[in-house]
Amino acid sequence: MNCAWRAHTRSGAAPRRILMTADAVGGVWQYCLELATGLCRAGSEVWLAVMGPAPTQEQLQSGGHIEGLTILHGDFRLEWMGEAEADVTRAGDWLMMLAHELRPDLVHLNGYAHAALPWRCPVVVVAHSCVLSWWRAVHGCEAPAEWNTYRDFVSRGLDSADLVIAPTLAFLRRLQSIYRFEAPSCAIWNGRSPHGTAADKQRVVMTAGRLWDAAKNLSTLTEAADGLPWPVWVAGDGTEPERAHNVMRLGRLGDDALRQRLGEALIFALPARYEPFGLTALEAAQARCALVLGDIDTQRELWNGAALFVPPGDSAALGLHLRRLLEEPQLASALGALAHRRARRFTSERMVRRYLRAYATVAAAAPRRPAAISTIGSPFASVRSI
Repeated sequence: MNCAWRAHTRSGAAPRRILMTADAVGGVWQYCLELATGLCRAGSEVWLAVMGPAPTQEQLQSGGHIEGLTILHGDFRLEWMGEAEADVTRAGDWLMMLAHELRPDLVHLNGYAHAALPWRCPVVVVAHSCVLSWWRAVHGCEAPAEWNTYRDFVSRGLDSADLVIAPTLAFLRRLQSIYRFEAPSCAIWNGRSPHGTAADKQRVVMTAGRLWDAAKNLSTLTEAADGLPWPVWVAGDGTEPERAHNVMRLGRLGDDALRQRLGEALIFALPARYEPFGLTALEAAQARCALVLGDIDTQRELWNGAALFVPPGDSAALGLHLRRLLEEPQLASALGALAHRRARRFTSERMVRRYLRAYATVAAAAPRRPAAISTIGSPFASVRSI
């Protein structure tokens, strides 16, 4: 099914108990907290089962004020990490134990593999990214055989879901073309609560993201930056990018520090080769940055008419766009105003309403599932409540 699936269904009552999975590696963490805040305000209790690296203290503090949210951490490798098969199995047993104790009304998975577990309630899979689609976008070919186990995880998960949700219709279509799954599906844009800034704009280009992720394509930006007489701020963790004289590494920034820098920057540039949604671009638009983005289908879906687009590998074209906007700050300000206006479509409230509608629909349509059974002893030695 497409994104128009049951489009006229009214938002039902919020599920009383939701078991949601998460990781603290990228934008999924902010997405989960944003959604959990709205769900808890609507009357749900949310248990956030975080796998992979433990959340930082700052990340935990950002979720600590959400009444109705409980955060748990299991020290299991994520399904897209190397040699993760055993950990995926152990994490599945942990989730089954949590489900046995919590008796959730709905399971919301921000991953794929664990949708194939014998849940007793409806299961929603939200597709934030995918190694196989990432590989195509970054390398221009199919992922090698070493990713076949991952492919099987994703295929079984998508086929087992009662509903598959993607953050853009373009990314949903890409998933469907790779995995050919038949589960009902729809697209729900992500949302972010706006945070106003009073900072004056400076003639600065900013970017942010995981520097180790080739999909972000920051090397093209640093090549373009080499010919600019203005600074380029690069926020994010990872290895050092190829350095131009005017590139300033900011390191990993917390939410408040990132918003402050975005409030000061005139331009946000991200010539990404692959970006299923892009929460940082949304935050930049909320901060009235002019957006210069990679010309890919997902970013066109979100920002067409409110951003400039460049072919991801064309550092010369990127440099020309950046130079023109920096030389004409009024033009950049006008483009930033367009981005700010477009960002009003991507609110947290709108996202939560659409998720509640999706939950209500899938709860009404999903058949009763068999009883959940745990198959491994107790994996709780590697689990802690936060």
